[in-house]
Amino acid sequence: MKPRAIIFDLDGTLINSLGDIADTMNHILAINNLPVHEEDQYRYFIGDGIQNLIIRALPEDYRSDKFVSEMHRSFEIEYRKRCLIKTRPYPGITNMLKALSIKGIKMAVLSNKSDEFTRYMVSELFPDNYFSAVMGSRNDTPRKPDPAGALMLAKQCGIEPVCCLFIGDSNIDMRTGTNAGMLPVGVLWGFRTEQELRDGGAESIVAHPGEILSFFPESLSDNT
Repeated sequence: MKPRAIIFDLDGTLINSLGDIADTMNHILAINNLPVHEEDQYRYFIGDGIQNLIIRALPEDYRSDKFVSEMHRSFEIEYRKRCLIKTRPYPGITNMLKALSIKGIKMAVLSNKSDEFTRYMVSELFPDNYFSAVMGSRNDTPRKPDPAGALMLAKQCGIEPVCCLFIGDSNIDMRTGTNAGMLPVGVLWGFRTEQELRDGGAESIVAHPGEILSFFPESLSDNT
């Protein structure tokens, strides 16, 4: 069956948010007199939600539930101030979304970032409202790679999972797509490596956002 919709990951796929995440975490580490990390190290800290980011960034002796919870609250307060300082869509993303929208392709966003930040950042960075649905991490829905969120978004878009691409930059995204019965497509401009994407089950790899258009050579109206 021809693809008719796309579910995108957010961080590392649509937007380059690494600098703001690293700056936020390093700030709260520094004020607690804890060692900070190089920005590039955060590529492997993120992807599983804020709590796991914090655990990975903390020294092992500081990973108690109580301290992680305190750091979590501090992170959210500080990230609200910093989340759009450096963060921008990757080059070519906005043009790709516009072209897909013209073709009539349904699009959605699924992130392990908190639902609050996911919705806010998508609305600020993509004001043209390309997405039929946007979902971040919520208490009532398991995080990726569990397929529940992806399946919920496909239903909201009115598209069968088999007709959806799941596009992301990590093995978590590739596993999510596979688990949901969608076509997992890995992107090379994000935070992780091509090998990780292939090991995670990527069925296709793209090196530039424009290559995503090749999955939809005709408009939706031409396909029906």
